[in-house]
Amino acid sequence: MTEKPETNAHPVDNAPGKKHRIRRFFLSLDAFVDTALWKSGSAIRRFFEGYDAFLRRFRAKGIWRGLSELSSDGLTFGLIGFFVVLAFAQPAFEATRYADWKTTDEFAVTFQDRFGKEIGRRGIVLNDSVPLEEIPDSLIKATLATEDRRFFFHFGIDAVGTFRAMVENARAGGVVQGGSSLTQQLAKNLFLTNERSLSRKIKEAYLALWLEANLSKQEILKLYLDRAYMGGGVFGVTAAAEFYFNKNVRELTLAESAMLAGLYKAPTKFAPHINLPAARARANEVLTNMVQAELLTEGQVIGARRNPAIAVDRSQDQLPEYFLDWALEEVKKLARRNPALARDRIVTVRTTLDPALQRQADLAVETVLRENGKLRDASEAALVSMIPDGAVVAMVGGRSYGESQFNRAVNALRQPGSSFKPFVYMTAFMNGYTSKSIVPDRPVSIGNWSPKNYTRSYRGPVTLKTALTKSINTIPVRLSLDFGREKIIETAYAMGLTHELENSISLPIGSSEVTAIDMASSYATFANGGYAAPAYAILEVRNSDGDLLYRRERDEAAAEPLRVLPEEQVHMMNDILVNVVEAGTARRARIDGVVAAGKTGTTNAYRDAWFVGYTGNFSTAVWVGNDDFTSTRRVTGGSLPAMTWQLYMNYAHEGIELARMPGVDPESLPRLSAPSTKKVAEATTVFSQPRVLKRRTQGLLLRIGRNLQSLIEKDSAKNETGGESAPTDFAAAQ
Repeated sequence: MTEKPETNAHPVDNAPGKKHRIRRFFLSLDAFVDTALWKSGSAIRRFFEGYDAFLRRFRAKGIWRGLSELSSDGLTFGLIGFFVVLAFAQPAFEATRYADWKTTDEFAVTFQDRFGKEIGRRGIVLNDSVPLEEIPDSLIKATLATEDRRFFFHFGIDAVGTFRAMVENARAGGVVQGGSSLTQQLAKNLFLTNERSLSRKIKEAYLALWLEANLSKQEILKLYLDRAYMGGGVFGVTAAAEFYFNKNVRELTLAESAMLAGLYKAPTKFAPHINLPAARARANEVLTNMVQAELLTEGQVIGARRNPAIAVDRSQDQLPEYFLDWALEEVKKLARRNPALARDRIVTVRTTLDPALQRQADLAVETVLRENGKLRDASEAALVSMIPDGAVVAMVGGRSYGESQFNRAVNALRQPGSSFKPFVYMTAFMNGYTSKSIVPDRPVSIGNWSPKNYTRSYRGPVTLKTALTKSINTIPVRLSLDFGREKIIETAYAMGLTHELENSISLPIGSSEVTAIDMASSYATFANGGYAAPAYAILEVRNSDGDLLYRRERDEAAAEPLRVLPEEQVHMMNDILVNVVEAGTARRARIDGVVAAGKTGTTNAYRDAWFVGYTGNFSTAVWVGNDDFTSTRRVTGGSLPAMTWQLYMNYAHEGIELARMPGVDPESLPRLSAPSTKKVAEATTVFSQPRVLKRRTQGLLLRIGRNLQSLIEKDSAKNETGGESAPTDFAAAQ
């Protein structure tokens, strides 16, 4: 038998040698690691033994040992705490990365009404408006004596002042003295909010240190004087001097400086145009502080004590404060998309506000609440009125701006109740239903929830027109089960609601929260025939040199009106909502000679009452309730809100050209088919003539003004080039 050659003999012979070499490599690596660890451990042990031997020379005994260990532990835990709170403070430092953080979103704005008359000012006077050297020495001393006596001696956090405030507050059993330094207050004004929380105080402390490291004491003091809120909607001592005393800040007396310095603590409480006795008492405390701080002597302040400052009486001004606050925010939003406006911060803004309608809105709210508020346990109200394209002509954010600057018309989120139902019915119309569609009014349940009608009874099969007119609750719930709540939310957003709506089973009957301005904007979509009507306040903006930076009719002309609702369905909705006023729950909102439509709304336990209504000329939303969400005494949307709406809208339609409501024939309404019996304004209306021009007249005057302006510009251009001035042709201008 022939033997086969061993072709694999050579690799088999080398295998044991390769395994041996690998084993030796790993053994040597293990020995190296063990040796390195042993040597490292020995070196560390020798180091600590030497360190311990060195420290033994300084061994403390007795009380010194306890103090040294206590201080050592304190230092250790202090460092740990420092880095922990530093981690919490990191978000606050993001705001300091902006290159223009000193002026971000801050304007000095002079507001005008729609006719060009000044109605108020807002914003912050910029740093270079009045140099620190020109601000009166008495105002600077009053500020330091009251807010931070050790300002020039601490590093941003006044440990001595903080400890003193803690002792005083503990002795008084409450907060009677603040511990924040002036730099900490500036950090809050620049980067933070007024939230009362530990995290905010941590951020405030670190930002104060950052400000001290990046700015001089003079710069910090100047920024503080320009940024502090001084009440009355004004910021900074320069604006406050003009507002309270009609003076340039350079001309302030000692008594006036003391009164302004007293505003830092509580500008609303001590504002002289609201509570002059309290303002003078506070100013007297400031004078005492100046004496105690040894900045002035008692002899130097005695004159200011005996002759306190006299503030300008603004009790009759009736400035549209809530509107101005909202308009300032709109200016900031506009600046984010308008580079020219973003560069120039001192501007004049012509707004959409109508002063006569604003006064009547204030009067209507105050009249109804004064006559019925206590009896019905209703303390607050809000009103927003706009023309159908979204231009806000009047806004009432509460009964008294002096008592509360919270704007209930823009910022208060309240349940709309049945005033939300038009969104449901409009969605139904867009999904095959009509006003004549019949839906059964009978009990309906979703899980354990069963909505009840206001009357606690059921009508059986009813048309959608009857269901909305009588504000039946079961019908919108049944409709939502048919086409889904998502479509209702989509319709509501398209019409103008901006706050997030909760997709809950009770959404169709108004459980999600809304704002008054959004409701007025949404109902304006019905008034204009189905086009979006986002609320706006700005008609034009000019810089400090008078140059035009923005004009709505020019800069927004390219944007065509956006149709969000079908015309036919809008006509159906208008017919129903007119019927709500004529024969439904809003009969108190009728206006003689005017076609009006709207919907009432009342929430559980009578916490919120609404009436949102419109005509061809205006869309107006009214809310009545309490800030603390307590129940009213059976106030429904058809009572106080409808009364307020009627009192305001009755005046608003005096002497103007009535616009037609889309899809509604006035002759088809029995009340309006007879010759007009429209009466003059109610006896409670103190303004006999409205300050509203017809649209045609407004357009003509605007065209004349633009043509005259162009002629003036041409004439100026010719003068500059040495040409002969052309005669002014007024006929051509017309």
